[in-house]
Amino acid sequence: MPHAVLALGTATVTAAGWVWYVPAFADLRAGADRPRSRRTAAASCVSGWSTAAITAVLLLLTEAWWIPCGAAVAGLLVTAVLRTVAMVTRRREVREAACRWRELGGSGLPLPPADRSRYAVAVLVGTGLAAAAVTAAVRLAVGLDDTSDRLAAVTAPAAVFTLFLTLAVAHTRTTRRRARFPAERSRLR
Repeated sequence: MPHAVLALGTATVTAAGWVWYVPAFADLRAGADRPRSRRTAAASCVSGWSTAAITAVLLLLTEAWWIPCGAAVAGLLVTAVLRTVAMVTRRREVREAACRWRELGGSGLPLPPADRSRYAVAVLVGTGLAAAAVTAAVRLAVGLDDTSDRLAAVTAPAAVFTLFLTLAVAHTRTTRRRARFPAERSRLR
């Protein structure tokens, strides 16, 4: 693949990522008005998108592959370190806030359990995308002889992804229903 095509794709994705890096710039600009963990996470976001932009420029300016690849790896390492620091700082801030609330209120109320259902939804959607891609690859490998084969090559991956998306929606609705009525659920047991 020529450098220019890869650079164009990377630049397009970077330009489309403004929905992440513009709010991150706002968090960085707010300074001490935001918690330290949020500013560090914003720096991680900006670092990651800057890495993509720099890689796109380097792909246009150089002929060798190792220069843009090296820049991408270095940027990804910086982004990963900043994100890890942000997560550690966030945990520390949550513990400190819980301690302060206990001091203010005496016994203190425990924090509600973290909602981990979003991870299950992400896994279901990701698995659905991967299964749809594999289905499309298999259909294309078999060959497209007539119109029905072409139609099947389009509808089969869409059906597979729709199945996984339906499972993700059902999981989300079930989780929200359980969270909404915990007393009723314990009474039914």
